[in-house]
Parts: sequence; structure tokens; C-alpha cells
Amino acid sequence: MNTQIKFTTPEEAVKVIKSGDTVHLSSVASAPQCLIKAMCARGEAGELKDVHIHHLHTEGPAPYADPKFEGIFQLDSFFVGANVRKVTQSGYADYIPVFLSETQKLYRCGAVPCNVAMIQVCPPDKHGYVSLGTSVDATLAAVECADHVIAVVNPHVPRAFGQAMIPMSKIDTFVQDDSPLIEATPGPISEIDAAIGRNCAALIEDGATLQMGIGAIPNAVLSQLGNHKNLGIHTEMFADGVLPLVEKGVINGEAKKTDPGKIVSTFLMGSKEVYDFIDDNPGVLMMDVGYTNDPYIMSQNDRMTAINSALQIDLTGQVSADSLGTKFWSGAGGQIDFVYGASLAKEGKAIIAMPATTNKGVSKICPTLLEGAGVVTSRFHVHWVVTEYGAVDLYGKSMQERARLLISIAHPDAREELDKAAFERWGSHHHYIKSYMGK
Repeated sequence: MNTQIKFTTPEEAVKVIKSGDTVHLSSVASAPQCLIKAMCARGEAGELKDVHIHHLHTEGPAPYADPKFEGIFQLDSFFVGANVRKVTQSGYADYIPVFLSETQKLYRCGAVPCNVAMIQVCPPDKHGYVSLGTSVDATLAAVECADHVIAVVNPHVPRAFGQAMIPMSKIDTFVQDDSPLIEATPGPISEIDAAIGRNCAALIEDGATLQMGIGAIPNAVLSQLGNHKNLGIHTEMFADGVLPLVEKGVINGEAKKTDPGKIVSTFLMGSKEVYDFIDDNPGVLMMDVGYTNDPYIMSQNDRMTAINSALQIDLTGQVSADSLGTKFWSGAGGQIDFVYGASLAKEGKAIIAMPATTNKGVSKICPTLLEGAGVVTSRFHVHWVVTEYGAVDLYGKSMQERARLLISIAHPDAREELDKAAFERWGSHHHYIKSYMGK
């Protein structure tokens, strides 16, 4: 197998982009920074206009979203990451609302065209395969559908298995770069996060298959699972918190029905330790997001347990997770994919976990969502809600019972006002007063 590559420069590679094209960038730690820089230089030089850019969350700079590129680059992201939040909120960039599971489908069904895919891969193996490493998500679909694929070959990209493996023949242009991947190191766990972690961990049973994202709450939950047995992972992403549990044998995937014994994920964001962990590791499958986030696939695992977060929850159980009022904050991500999938599983649990208040002390449990806020998990989908004050199951509960349960896990300072709001909404009915008094 001839695995000799003819490399070109980033500047030469991005010449394939034409005005009016749509460009996909691989996501999170895999954003191909050298190609982004070269593409933006062409924009600065006035060589391009009306180029549409699509990606999920990316780490690192996103210079193409700068207001100075108005009319040159238009970012329509599938998820609003912190690096493009301000420009999206001010209208210079835009957002395509989509379930994470369907980001791949946008390309495959042609709803979103893809002229050029810019990706990052590991060096080829002796069979002529490269790996997409930390970012398979919708990137595999973009590679399949793009007219032209530019790949940055980077020795820091882990050689991950699963659907991350693609033949070199799928790639048109190769560029060399050996910049280390961007890392996210876990911060310390606060007392509030630890309390939320304990409340979630109490709901996780031995033999459960877990989905959880990145951040303080997932790390706090994982840190509480040291005495659990036979846990599995089928998730959209994982980070450092998983590694000690794998070393301890707590996470072994033995109870999983789909891909038993394997950790299944679609992208990663963590420290170099996480990237090294998936390198050449047959115990980890990095899969297409249409597989990891398919509710029907994950629901085959008994005790599928999904832990997701929220910006706000109203007293009927509506969860807003992508927006604060009319301001877009992130995206639906995989929340509904996993809430629904976990709910379908035998003994599955769908958990929304969040601090009871924002950093500014505002209650996240509210009488109503802010005007213009988007509902991500509907009141029909919601099951468990967890804060540092406890865990409540809203499934099968009436509106008034839901209000009472949610108020019981709100911050104590917010409860009186929430009670009042609930009473004004339902309290003129004898039933609410009676059941409220008897709570």
C-alpha cells in the first residue's frame, strides 16, 4: 500500500474555496487552525465573498466570524460555542437549530450543501487509513458529501478506531501541521457541583450505561462513582473524569447490549491524557453522530442514564438549554436525543442536572421561561431534575405536583416567590391548596 503523501501548503490548499461555497470545519479540539488562518487571509485579501461556514462547537479562535468579514464569510453554526457566542447574539453570525443526531443528516440529505470539508487526521497507517481522531460527529458526513476534502495531517491527532477510520483515498489535498490539539483541563469541583454530583450518582445503578458531557457537573458525578460496578459509556462526548473509572474497572462496558465492552463517543474534549487514552485503543469506538445519538440504538442498553444541563426550567418542567430569552447561548446539542433515548430504555433515566441558581444568584427554576426562550426538552420529555437541593421525578406528575416538586429543589431564598407564582397560576382551585398543605 503506497502511503506516501504529497503535501501542499495551507495557502495553496485553500485556493480550492470559491466565492459562494459552503465549507465544513471539523469540530472541538480538531478545528484545523492552519487552514482557518489561510482561508481568512484570502478573505482579507478580498479574494472571496459569500462563503458559508458550518461547524459544531469549536475550540480556539474563530476569526472568520469577526464582523470585519461581513459579506465575505457567513458562519451558520450547528451549535453556538463560547468563541462565537457574542457575534451570534449580535447577528454577525447565525445558528441552525438542529438535533446533534441530525447534523450529519443535514449533509447527507442535501439540506445543507458542502463544497469543501476542512478536517484534521492522524498520519496514515500501513493500510492507508487515517483517523479523524477526536472529532467524527458530522465531519464524516461532510467528508462523504464534499466536492473537495482538505486534511491536515497531524501527529498529535490520536489514531482512534470505529468510524473515525477513513481511507486516504477520500482526501483530495493534504497539508502538514504538528500543532498540539487544544486541551480543556478540568477545573476544581465546587461544593455546589459536588452536591449535584452526589444527587445524580445516587440515581445511577450498577450496570448503567452513561451519557454525560463536559464540565464541572459531569466531573462531579463521575468522581462519586468509584464504588459502582459494570458501568458502560455510550455518549456524544467524554472527558478526563472517565479515565480513573476505566483504570479502576468501574467502567468496563460489560452490561451494555450495544458494543459491549466498548466506550462509544462521537467527539472528545479533554486534556492530552484523554487524547492519548483513545490513541490506538480498540476499547474506544469513535462513531458517526447519527449512531451515537440515535435514541433507538442507545435505548437497547438497559439502565441507559443520560445527564444533561439547563439554563432554566419553568414550573411545568419545560427546559430551556440553548437560549436565555431571545439570546442564543449554545444549541440543542444531544440533549433531546439522549433524554428520549434514556426514557425509552428498560429502567432508563433521563436527568437534567443544574445548580439551583446562576452565578449571579438568580433562580434557574422560574415561574415561566424568559420571553423568547427556546424549549429544548419539552414538559412531555422531562423526567428527573436534580439540583444541589435534591432530585425529583416529574414523569407522570400533574402540573401542580410538578410545581411543588420543582419548588422543593429550588434555592430556599427563591421558594416563597415560586410558591406565590404557583398559587397565582393554580391556587384558586381548592385542589392546589389542599394538596399543597398536605405536601
